[in-house]
Amino acid sequence: MAGGHVEAARIDPAERLELLRLVHQEATRAGLAPELVLAVIQVESAFDRWAISSAGAQGLMQIMPFWLKEIGRPDDNLFHIQTNLRMGCTILRYYLDKEKGNLTRALARYNGSLHIQPNRYANLVYRAWDRNWFVR
Repeated sequence: MAGGHVEAARIDPAERLELLRLVHQEATRAGLAPELVLAVIQVESAFDRWAISSAGAQGLMQIMPFWLKEIGRPDDNLFHIQTNLRMGCTILRYYLDKEKGNLTRALARYNGSLHIQPNRYANLVYRAWDRNWFVR
């Protein structure tokens, strides 16, 4: 089983369904494919809503706390699933627009690796998307 599916398998079926519903809602709201957002979550946090990176990114989509102030919601809780999904989808959409639809570059911006290894992170997301979330 892939990393994201291992963590997801530990979630109660009702919680899993609610998470999928929220991912679909927030991805659709931002004009993103829900399967892409699921792949980002798998790579970023392996579906651990309490994940904190060494850089301080938080939650499912690993949002840096500075975004709370940047987006104008400094009192929001990044461990709240819908808040995390809404911010992550909004940020990814922002970068996708900034990169004029270039998903590889948008993903690299999202991960903070645009000027280091822009393809590395995107390839991880594409691989997760293809293996676990792409509907054939």
